[in-house]
Amino acid sequence: MAEGQSLDLVLISPTATPPVCKIMDYKKYRFDLIKKEREEKKNRKVVELKDIWLSATIDIGDMDTKAKHARRFLEDGDRVRLTIRMKGRQQVHPDISVGIMNDFYERVKDISLIEKKPTQDGRSITMIIVPLTKK
Repeated sequence: MAEGQSLDLVLISPTATPPVCKIMDYKKYRFDLIKKEREEKKNRKVVELKDIWLSATIDIGDMDTKAKHARRFLEDGDRVRLTIRMKGRQQVHPDISVGIMNDFYERVKDISLIEKKPTQDGRSITMIIVPLTKK
């Protein structure tokens, strides 16, 4: 029947009894499948991880500016990694740097969530925030 219609006989389920086959134009099916994958790939948004560096002695105006940048990144759908590099005596008081991270998050918490809480790794403290997903 497939040869009479110039189509292909495609085996769908070989383990079934009797085996299930379908008469179709396999080249057209593969072409449509590749075209669909290409279209999905084109519409896909790549989520990037943006870095923002803070200081343990950052002032309010500077923090507002950095928060505006983070807000813009989050609205674009990117994740943001906040980093504070502690120098000298700042390493003795990492709680101050964690407090700065929490203050920063308070400025952008209406559009973001904390993915990774502030953690100390050597001389630096990092935190990752992600945008809220709209359902």
